[in-house]
Amino acid sequence: MVDILRAQREGPAGVARRQRRRLQDLVAFARLHSPLLRERYEGLPPGPVTLADLPILGKRELMDDFDHWVTDPTVTRTGVEAFMSDPRRIGASYEGSYFVCQSSGTTGLPGLFVHDQRSVRAYATLSLRIDLAWLSARDWWAFATRRHRWIAVVGTGGHYAGEGWMEVQRKRDRVRQRSFGVIPLQTALPRLVTRLNALDPAALTSYPSELDILSREQAAGRLRIRPVLLEAGGESIAPAVRQRIESAFGVPLRETYSSSEFLTIAYSCDQGWLHVNSDWVILEPVDANGRPTPVGEPSHTVLLTHLANTVQPLIRYDLGDSILVQEGPCRCGDRLPALRVHGRTGDVLRLPGVPGDMVAIAPLGLATVAEQVEGVRRVQLLQEAPARLLVRLEVHPGAAVDVVWPMVRQAVTSYLAAQGVTDPQVDFDRQPPRTNGTTGKFQEVIPLRSPAPT
Repeated sequence: MVDILRAQREGPAGVARRQRRRLQDLVAFARLHSPLLRERYEGLPPGPVTLADLPILGKRELMDDFDHWVTDPTVTRTGVEAFMSDPRRIGASYEGSYFVCQSSGTTGLPGLFVHDQRSVRAYATLSLRIDLAWLSARDWWAFATRRHRWIAVVGTGGHYAGEGWMEVQRKRDRVRQRSFGVIPLQTALPRLVTRLNALDPAALTSYPSELDILSREQAAGRLRIRPVLLEAGGESIAPAVRQRIESAFGVPLRETYSSSEFLTIAYSCDQGWLHVNSDWVILEPVDANGRPTPVGEPSHTVLLTHLANTVQPLIRYDLGDSILVQEGPCRCGDRLPALRVHGRTGDVLRLPGVPGDMVAIAPLGLATVAEQVEGVRRVQLLQEAPARLLVRLEVHPGAAVDVVWPMVRQAVTSYLAAQGVTDPQVDFDRQPPRTNGTTGKFQEVIPLRSPAPT
């Protein structure tokens, strides 16, 4: 904890010094213990290296050669997949010491990520940095009087980072075990509102699209909670959505930039920027050819270097997001570098319910329901008409589309009906899931007003 406070106080020079030392240690460890990276780094000169000396690594390459990438031979793709096949193990330690999670990401390619204890300690410490940046003394007192109740409304049922990290937190001590909780994003809205009203959390975490839905319930008086902290992540936030959420709940909407690869990349300030925890993570905005993007211009993608994780070294890893780095120091006074993310948006779908009413559906909840069907590798849902969804599927090797599709249709139809959608029409599109031809990003759920990728 002391070191992150010093790094922040020392500013760019102190952060750069930590980055250099940690990068050299990480590369040396990877060359010694990761067969894949030893091969990729074979032509490097001896001695200290810079990021520019190192190759860019993509998710597909790393996932395809998972067993040769990791530095602990007891960690295998087969073992991780077997461990993650049991939802009861969410947040539990793999091989006694590792936190594991899964993600599809903006490219749509599934990822399996293993975090060692050094990474877990870094995330916990950086989370405290974020709390100190966001909460006043009065807020801390309000948390204490509300018994530190923190509820996350996130996708559940798989080893996703959001639910998994909350379970890790719950295992830290008895206070968190009693006060931290997860409500499945897939919960029908009336039941979700009832549960939140009963818990009245001091802090509420979810996706912007879901918080937008809940803000309408709060404004209508059906939801009646008094959060001290409102946190959003996982999607970009439109200004109108932010204003609606903040107006309904009466507190600022805080934002985190996180991923399954690094759980606490950046946090928001009052000036609308995200400050990067750059003493433990390095972000390089680059163009389509991997060349540095000038400050103040949106990047094609961003390369992530994880300075804490040694079991699964992520060095110049193509994260897939477009970012824009702020020119000069941020007016908020935080000396850590600031950026904005042009990542995935979470447009709320609206489908017909009872006559004259439209039901709001959070895209991540809908996608999660479909993804959890056995045999699904990737899924893409397109709203072709007000009451009609088309489903594109990619199944795992050995699975049959004709077997998986009826189960996906049943899961999606049941979920929509539980949310109050009247007679949802869910049809199969034999085209495979596609990335956007312009951005190269993968959008799992495409609302009616958005053009389908070609």
